[in-house]
Amino acid sequence: MNTVFIAGHARLPSGMAAKSIYDTLTITAEIDKKYAVIVTASCTLATDHGRDYVEQLLRGYSLRDGIEGPVQEVKEHYRGKAGNALASALKDLYKQYELFKGNAQSS
Repeated sequence: MNTVFIAGHARLPSGMAAKSIYDTLTITAEIDKKYAVIVTASCTLATDHGRDYVEQLLRGYSLRDGIEGPVQEVKEHYRGKAGNALASALKDLYKQYELFKGNAQSS
């Protein structure tokens, strides 16, 4: 298999629709191992539109470029209550990717 599946998590603020289903926001990504490009992504936002937004934001992005690009996009263009949780989940996803990358190199 040429991809790895990684998840990032963050606490959701109160008063959100997704909060009634989940306590945390999760962003998952299938990442190409060789080029670190996100093949597809998903998240646990309550609406299809929100989930599609996150997928469009991340699909095709290379984690070799860090995570600040997508985090900045969320901060500038997402105007929902989950903005900070999305940014935190992206940072956690990147941290998990870095851990995977470090473990893969040492094996």
